[in-house]
Amino acid sequence: MRILITGGDGMLGTDLREVLKSEDLIVTNHESLDITDRNQVMEKIKEYKPEIVINCAAMTDVDGCETKKDLAYKLNAEGPENLALACREIDATLAHISTDYVFKGNNNRPLIEDDELGPISIYGKSKLKGEENVENILDKYFIIRTAWLYGKNGPNFIEKMLELAKTHDTLTVVNDQKGSPTFTKDLSKGIYELIKSNKYGTYHLTNSGSTTWYEFAKLIFEKKKIDINVMPVTSEEFAAPAPRPHYSVLSHDKWKNNGFEELRNYEDALDEYLNLY
Repeated sequence: MRILITGGDGMLGTDLREVLKSEDLIVTNHESLDITDRNQVMEKIKEYKPEIVINCAAMTDVDGCETKKDLAYKLNAEGPENLALACREIDATLAHISTDYVFKGNNNRPLIEDDELGPISIYGKSKLKGEENVENILDKYFIIRTAWLYGKNGPNFIEKMLELAKTHDTLTVVNDQKGSPTFTKDLSKGIYELIKSNKYGTYHLTNSGSTTWYEFAKLIFEKKKIDINVMPVTSEEFAAPAPRPHYSVLSHDKWKNNGFEELRNYEDALDEYLNLY
């Protein structure tokens, strides 16, 4: 397959490049393809003629989106719209990476794709608009909602915890947000399986199992045999600029019902990741 990746030097994009290396790959970044520039997107997609475009380009700084709203919507909503329009021109498929933040996060059971949407942050609202743009323009699309990403090619929660542990005896970590930590290497393998099919639509895809940030931090230190005091706090006490969903566990029922193998448990994925340190 001839596949074009946007955001190819990011955390997910870098792992996708490795997983897809046997395919005919075109890797772009912000310098070589600005997805907010409709004319450039149309020109490049027509030039490269990919069968599939995987959009990893996004503004993922959740707190930064609150203060840079225009930029968030340009990257997370207009960018996917531009890519969808260009894909329609050449009859290509678009695989668009989205997020658990499109949900309000007040459930207490794994979220299915058709559950009520209700983003509570600018990041979530801009990503939902991106999803809607893709759905309104294309028939051949995959929207992949994922959550709590970490990988070896970008800053992430695990790296931050290990760095803080070098200079702190005690850390406070939020304990009222629940989700599924997801290794970008595993996510990349799942995306590869999906784009080889013609089972178009929206899917939830994360590592299996769920935890809180507090429990995850404790597990990281336990596995690395780091003696540190971890204190649970509420989201309100932590007081981040952007609100976060309290419940982000995504159901994999649609994924499994379409014949795909569920990604491994987050604890097994964590073991592999920590061995990289």
